[in-house]
Amino acid sequence: MAPSPRLSPALNVVVAAVQKVGRRLLRDFGEVEQLQVSAKGPGDFVSQADLRAEETLRAELSRARPNFAFLMEESGSHGAADWEWRWVVDPLDGTTNFLHGIPHWAISVGIEKRIDAEKSEIVAGVVYNPASDEMFWAEKGVGAFLNDRRLRVSGRKEMQHAVFATGIPFAGVPRKAEFSQILARLMPQVAGVRRFGAAALDLAWVAAGRYDGYWELGIKKWDMAAGLIMVREAGGFVTDPEGGDPYAEGNVVAGNQALHGKLREVVAEGIGSVASARARSAE
Repeated sequence: MAPSPRLSPALNVVVAAVQKVGRRLLRDFGEVEQLQVSAKGPGDFVSQADLRAEETLRAELSRARPNFAFLMEESGSHGAADWEWRWVVDPLDGTTNFLHGIPHWAISVGIEKRIDAEKSEIVAGVVYNPASDEMFWAEKGVGAFLNDRRLRVSGRKEMQHAVFATGIPFAGVPRKAEFSQILARLMPQVAGVRRFGAAALDLAWVAAGRYDGYWELGIKKWDMAAGLIMVREAGGFVTDPEGGDPYAEGNVVAGNQALHGKLREVVAEGIGSVASARARSAE
């Protein structure tokens, strides 16, 4: 993707950085069987490619904006505690796909602005899949785009026609009971549920209208930062299951105008049913 005249200076910096990292990750992806891999946790892996990608992004973004702080998946927080601007970075979202040779993974970078001591907002973001050369980007008040094409969420209005995406809890990850309850309620109502294994791309695909909505419980800020503004700038809604801000707790429900509320109700009901069952068993 060539830089667009619509990109702000900060987003031009991000696009150049993720393209550089993407070229290196594609080379590693072509030799995935030779990667040195260490276990980060059950069902979740970190490769040398992942670590190199984060180091390169930090170097490139720091050079362009030395006063920005960082929140990064592998190395955590960097920079001043009273930061005004912060990069929120996932250098390789969909690591398990990457390590299995599945070409569905992405680099995600959000730009976060602090409003006051208690509040901040994501004002721009990029999600780039080097394997397909799809560059999703969005900026507050400008819109959401795939390369240079404007994005809009889907126009479907009926649950029976909808396809939703989610993330399935794997070994060692909590919320399995809640997920099962949500899925049991949702599947009879919809055309399909997909689990492709990269939260940043799930949100970008909602913005592109490929999915009608997406939900996941307990994901991290770097998984969702860029995707949140992408969905909103494409005309959709992103909240937590109670209708609040998903950024704090990591419980995300995204969708178009017609279906977001319906999906949110199903997710909230599933969570509530598990809480009620646990309360009864504790009596």
